[in-house]
Order: sequence, then structure tokens, then C-alpha cells
Amino acid sequence: MTFWEYLGDRHQQLLTDAYQHASVVLQCMVVATAIGVLIGVVACRSEWAGNLATTATSTILTAPSLAMIGLLIPAVGLGVPPTVIALTLYGLLPIVRNAIVGLRGIDPSLVDAAQGIGMSRVTRLARVELPLAWPPILAGIRVSTQMLMGIAAIAAYASGPGLGKEIFRGIASPGSENALNQVLAGTLGIIVLALLFDAAYVLIGRLTIPRGIRV
Repeated sequence: MTFWEYLGDRHQQLLTDAYQHASVVLQCMVVATAIGVLIGVVACRSEWAGNLATTATSTILTAPSLAMIGLLIPAVGLGVPPTVIALTLYGLLPIVRNAIVGLRGIDPSLVDAAQGIGMSRVTRLARVELPLAWPPILAGIRVSTQMLMGIAAIAAYASGPGLGKEIFRGIASPGSENALNQVLAGTLGIIVLALLFDAAYVLIGRLTIPRGIRV
């Protein structure tokens, strides 16, 4: 069976796996973004807090993904839970780092002006600081998403959702007729999803970042 015949025969299952893969990455990115920006807001005011946040999230990223998921299985079981926890943790570093850099890079005079007209800390954060720090934060989200697209494939080891199941099935049966087709289908599917997500982020950036800030 050729690769194109395999795609035609298995297209329904591949589309389902691709949807699950995209869904779990998107949901984990939403959670990682909320946590990462919150950590960045708390840590950006202090040098040691910023270093601690960056070091802690960097340490998480150095742990092999297969080992991380394996350690989570006894605690939370197989399937979605270890996948979501691992992906969320791995997605934190670029977001935390870029949030801290973006918030520290804001012109202090703008913050002082907002404070001078009576804005509260929360209002300044929501209406001045986070919008100005959004470009680097969005860049961090893009980097995290590309990483998680690949890491999510490893979740198939723990019976997680996504295209990794195709890859693992092919690797587990190297002598079968469709082993190479399975690995190619899963790998190319992940690449296509990564490109689609990145294109979506480019569009979001054009819609949410004012032209003056982009320049």
C-alpha cells in the first residue's frame, strides 16, 4: 500500500487524531499562558524572583518528556491527565521568560503617567502594562506551541490523544506493511498542525498588536 492509499484508507482516523492533537495542545497552551503570565507579573518586579521563576521553569524543560510522562503515570494514571500536566509544565518557560522581559521593558514614564491619572495597580496592568508587553508574550506563546506540538506525540506512550499514536504504532511494528506509512502520516500531520498554528498566531499578532508597537 502506498502512502497516498494509506491516507485515503485511514483519513477518518487520522483526522480524529489530528483534532485531538490540536485540541490538547491548544488547551494546554491556554492554561500555560495564564499561569506563565501570572508568574511573569509577580516575578518581574524583583531580580531574584525573576531569576527564580526562569530557573524553575528551565529546570522543568530539561527533564526528558518520556521520563516526565512516565513519572506522572503512577500518580494520575494513563491517558489525558499526564498529557495535560506534562504539556502545561513544558510550555511555561518561553511564556514566563518573555512576560518578564516584556513587562520590564516598558517605559517607566508610561506607568508613572497611568498612575498619575489615578489608575489602580490592576487597571494599569490590564490597560497599560500587559498590552505593551503583549508582543514578546505572543512570541513566547508561539515558541511554546511549536515545542508542545512535538512533545504531545510522546504522550502516546501513556495512551494520550493525538497523532503520536500513529508514530508509536509504526515504530512498534517495523516489519509490517504500513509501518513507514504510519510514522510518516503522524509526523507530517504534526508538521502541518504546527504550521497552521503558527499562521494563526501571525494573524492574531496582526489583529492585536498596534502597527506602532509592531514597528
